[in-house]
Amino acid sequence: MTTIKGVLFDFSGTLLRIESAESWLRASSAASRIPLDEAEIIRLAAALERAGALPGGAAPEELPAELADLWRVRDSDAARHREVYTGLARQVPLPRPELYDALYDRHMTADAWVPYPDAAEVLAELHRRGIRTAVLSNIGWDLRPVLRAHGLARYVDSFVLSYEHGMQKPDPRLFSLACDSLQLPPEDVLMVGDDRTADGGATEVGCAFLPVDHLPVHRRPDGLRPVLDLVG
Repeated sequence: MTTIKGVLFDFSGTLLRIESAESWLRASSAASRIPLDEAEIIRLAAALERAGALPGGAAPEELPAELADLWRVRDSDAARHREVYTGLARQVPLPRPELYDALYDRHMTADAWVPYPDAAEVLAELHRRGIRTAVLSNIGWDLRPVLRAHGLARYVDSFVLSYEHGMQKPDPRLFSLACDSLQLPPEDVLMVGDDRTADGGATEVGCAFLPVDHLPVHRRPDGLRPVLDLVG
């Protein structure tokens, strides 16, 4: 039986969870000094959530035809990522145009993300055991500062981010790059993620796969702990 010597973790919905749409809009309006009353925040946040405008949040209920091609490749390039998510936000009329960019900028801050309760514990224990770890994420921006701010980056050996390589999971080349970054063959590596299609694609190159549920942090207190039972 193969001994797992390295672990690849997805970012959003696996190690950390994005804030609620209401919190996102409230913080963005405050940073932009654009006052919104609570009723407006509740109404507009719900509309933005339906539009799929919050990266890391729900997918669009109805994807505009003009954004469909961009949506499919949104994580392969930073400019595309911003364009598609600000485009989705613009499906919702907001009181000031600068709020669309403020919303996008907010989601890249550490305050917009909450680690799952067991993330630090699991990463620290893997580090203690000498298990190599990488964050492998479909994303359009540099998440390293977010992990540093939450005290998690110290336990991560490498980062493989889709926009830095112009390809997205489940492209097998991205999983191979991530395994190479750990200097391990795929059969010695476990992929952990919340997307059965994107993250589960790791099995195509020979990695093991452990799915986790993309739930609010208070509803998933120990979803990552099974990793510790699977590694050497």
